[in-house]
Amino acid sequence: MNKNKISLFSGVMLALSSLIGSGWLFGSGAAARVAGPAAIISWIIGAVVMILIAFNYVELGTMFPESGGMSRFAQYSHGPLLGFIAAWANWVSLITLIPIEAVACVQYMSTWPWEWANWTRQFMHDGTITTQGLLLVFAIMIVFTLINFWSVKLLTRFTSLVSVFKLVIPSLTVLMLLVSGFQTNNLGQNFGNFMPFGTRGIFEAVAVSGIILSYDAFQTVINMAGEMKHPSKNIFRGVWISLSITAVIYILLQVAFIAAVPTNMIASHGWHGVNFASPFADLAVLLGIGWLSILLYMDAFVSPFGTGVTFVATSSRTLAAMTRNGNVPAWLGRLDRRYLTPRFAMITDLLVAMVLVYFFRDWSKLATVVSISTFVAYATGPVTAVALRKMRPNFIRPFNSKHLAWVAPVSFILTGLVIYWAMWPTTIQVIGVVLLGLPIYFYYEMRYTKRPLGQQVKGSLWMLVYLVFISIISYLGSEGFGGINWIKYPYDFIVIIIASIGFYWWAVDSRIDGDDLTAAKQVNDHVKLDD
Repeated sequence: MNKNKISLFSGVMLALSSLIGSGWLFGSGAAARVAGPAAIISWIIGAVVMILIAFNYVELGTMFPESGGMSRFAQYSHGPLLGFIAAWANWVSLITLIPIEAVACVQYMSTWPWEWANWTRQFMHDGTITTQGLLLVFAIMIVFTLINFWSVKLLTRFTSLVSVFKLVIPSLTVLMLLVSGFQTNNLGQNFGNFMPFGTRGIFEAVAVSGIILSYDAFQTVINMAGEMKHPSKNIFRGVWISLSITAVIYILLQVAFIAAVPTNMIASHGWHGVNFASPFADLAVLLGIGWLSILLYMDAFVSPFGTGVTFVATSSRTLAAMTRNGNVPAWLGRLDRRYLTPRFAMITDLLVAMVLVYFFRDWSKLATVVSISTFVAYATGPVTAVALRKMRPNFIRPFNSKHLAWVAPVSFILTGLVIYWAMWPTTIQVIGVVLLGLPIYFYYEMRYTKRPLGQQVKGSLWMLVYLVFISIISYLGSEGFGGINWIKYPYDFIVIIIASIGFYWWAVDSRIDGDDLTAAKQVNDHVKLDD
């Protein structure tokens, strides 16, 4: 049985393969345009936000080491309706990352500079995938799925190989740009130069430049927990090691990018005008490092490819886990007898991803509009961790930190701020995505389970009101975040922080001590502190 289990090294490589995807190729350039040299701070803020959010899920993941666990935790503490909202929002964000990475592969291919690659130009037109490009996107997503289709062993071998490449190329890029083109003046000779768009630009860059998207994949380790060796130790180690390595790489990449941009370009156009089609490859060409540009164009295919493969694994296990909640057809969670992989879930994910990319053929639209939906799910993490401590203090907790008392409310507040930073109308679109799943939920509730509705509303009403509140504040908020400027910056932040504290305590008090905790205990009974 252990032959198919994932080791700590393979788990870290799996997470890194998710974390270092198309985000590093786009993110530094996009963040610099929004925040200037202060984009370095944006990456640090993004890392802190994700580490604090991950803190809650490490406790939950080690308590309940099951595949697709992030689709189950909220149901244990607050009942099936909140569990479904969190699982649906998380699944939508994961399923969207499959076409995002496939589109990124094709988008980079279409910019290959070699004469023999002229045929790739037909894949893109005015920043949108063409019909020919769409067929290639479909083919790439099918390959993503097939690599996952047979066994976890094949998946981990593939991702371990790709992850090494994905670590080497960004590291080499940082080194070469710093050695060949370090312009200290680019970092700013005074406060105004360093932060040309003020503090608002720093926060805006966190949400709209792919920074949060780049850090988001820590949950790969949580969702693969049921297939990891020694989960009580390796979940904690896998999350922190992978997030720490990724944060260092991304921050150094941003420093290298800012320092390497030609000074005359900044003087002529400002940071808003620094717009490269292939940021790091274009900089390598400008600095005369031809061999590095070739490697970067190669990695612009490999990095998204490796991430896409990993997210097929994560999203399929998330969908399979949702079947255990009784809200989607049970056959979606059926495992292949020989390889124990959720093949039906993988095929369903593939088909849904194809529909998504058919309607949204632009990388930035897919990333900006849908990926923020994962923060709807993340809002339940700190609430669930604290609620379970109050209801079941005797549960085995391999990771049991006294810091949860302050980390949980702080991470909840940060979740609300990140949703707000995504800017109107993205916030209302997130609510639309969440509400889209509710008819499916109520269909299965009325036809099969018929659980008391009043109790379900008690456990989830805070979330529904919270999402409406964030949307209203987003509309009324400062113009820098897409609002009508009725609540000016930074008072919009103050309103969200104060309100979030109230919503947090309401959410914790909405916990439900019901039948789902019996299922939680059955999972927790298999946990060993010395595993």
